[in-house]
Amino acid sequence: MTSEHTTKQPEHGLIALLALDALLLAILELFFLPSYLGPVQFPITAAVAAVTNPLLVAVTAKSTPNGAACWVPVLVWFLTVFVLGVFGPGGDVLLPAQDWRTYLLIAAGVLPAAAMIGIVRNAPPGAR
Repeated sequence: MTSEHTTKQPEHGLIALLALDALLLAILELFFLPSYLGPVQFPITAAVAAVTNPLLVAVTAKSTPNGAACWVPVLVWFLTVFVLGVFGPGGDVLLPAQDWRTYLLIAAGVLPAAAMIGIVRNAPPGAR
């Protein structure tokens, strides 16, 4: 027999680990956003964000019955991108407002994840 206390601990630990994953992914995606493939701007990290953020949401939804916890990886990712992008290391602005890659990264990171939240929140409880 397991008590409620012992079943909550791994759940919180997994959510914290997924939040850490979101933080690390946001940092890497932000730093590699201005990548080039030869002479062409190639923001592959926007595609990485579009795939990994919904996966983090899906894993969070599978690990907890608390639907609000699904927002944790998305919020951590967004806050990391925003704070590090605007206030950057050493005061550098990593997300210039006039660059199309800025908007692509934010849209690719948030919109698919928000769609996944809608999917998992509307799924029957047994289907998670």
